[in-house]
Amino acid sequence: MIDRFRMKWLETQEEIKRLGRYQRPFDGDLPHRLLILGVDHRIPQSQVYPFHYYRRALKQAGVEVREANVARYGETGESAPKGASAVAIQSTMDLTEAQFDRLLDRVRRANPKARITYMDWFAPTDLRFAEMMAERVDLYLSKHLLRDRAAYGHPTLGDTTLMDFYGRHFGLDQEAQCFAVPDGFWEKLRLGPSFVTAPFMLPVFDRGAFPEGARPIDLHARIAVAGTPWYQKMRQGCADAVDALGGVNKLVGTGIRHDRFLEELRRSKICFSPFGYGEVCWRDFEAVMCGAVLLKQDMGHVETDPDLFVPGETYVPLRWDLSDFDEVVRGLLADPARRERIARAAFQKMQDYARSSRFVEQMTPLWQVTA
Repeated sequence: MIDRFRMKWLETQEEIKRLGRYQRPFDGDLPHRLLILGVDHRIPQSQVYPFHYYRRALKQAGVEVREANVARYGETGESAPKGASAVAIQSTMDLTEAQFDRLLDRVRRANPKARITYMDWFAPTDLRFAEMMAERVDLYLSKHLLRDRAAYGHPTLGDTTLMDFYGRHFGLDQEAQCFAVPDGFWEKLRLGPSFVTAPFMLPVFDRGAFPEGARPIDLHARIAVAGTPWYQKMRQGCADAVDALGGVNKLVGTGIRHDRFLEELRRSKICFSPFGYGEVCWRDFEAVMCGAVLLKQDMGHVETDPDLFVPGETYVPLRWDLSDFDEVVRGLLADPARRERIARAAFQKMQDYARSSRFVEQMTPLWQVTA
């Protein structure tokens, strides 16, 4: 395990590069020049970081990478390299068509032959920008998708799968929403990695080892509850399930520093990582990185790559109403061999991804038309 001081140093060095090396003009000696217009926040940056982490492998594949802040670029179009052959764009969730058209105009004037990708880093599994992007970009990259593509393009109560289920479950009054998916969009859709590529995780999976040591904490379950009505009710139900679990050494509450949070996970047998505003959460991957068994509502409806959510193999699923919570937790605590097998298999799967060429293979359509 890379310690937090080493990780902080690595993150600082990466930030220096983002503000310097990655914004200089393209050298122009490689066939592909990729410009990333990213959102400067830790969640979307987890989608951008691997382009820099794997820069040597990308260079071997003929790709030169640069990055600029999308907000500043949209204001002036300056401080970004020109002449890219591919441009990948992130945005905030309140993006309008007019804003995106203005941004695209700047992009195309500076990079007239560029292949354009929209990078969806949002927590929910919906495709809310599919209609906006269908005729404007060459590719649409998402961190996670519904396995059943036919589930898209239909009305939901609220704007996400989770809002729909928990709104109905708790009898909430929510406005119906439908995000249209135009013809031809599916050919542009691509699935990329989720939080495994975050700056504080990817190097650990790549260079580290499965964390050994004592695990005196039975259940790690720090659950924030405050939020929108459906989220609050869903998360309160999770907190109540944990509170009702007697005779178990558990950690609850919120407000702990991140490095201490991770240290707790390294001393925990099981980590309960409930849904957030989307199904896939930071904590899913943090638990695996720290060697705790991931316990979560059933993720069978979600597709990720690498796939962290193989039931009974890399995580342990729960019913969405948590009616089996007590039984599942106690069963895991009574079976250390099973816990060890699942925790190690999950870590190994993420490590295999980090140490492979899979990321470059996934991203190749961004700069190269593939069959």
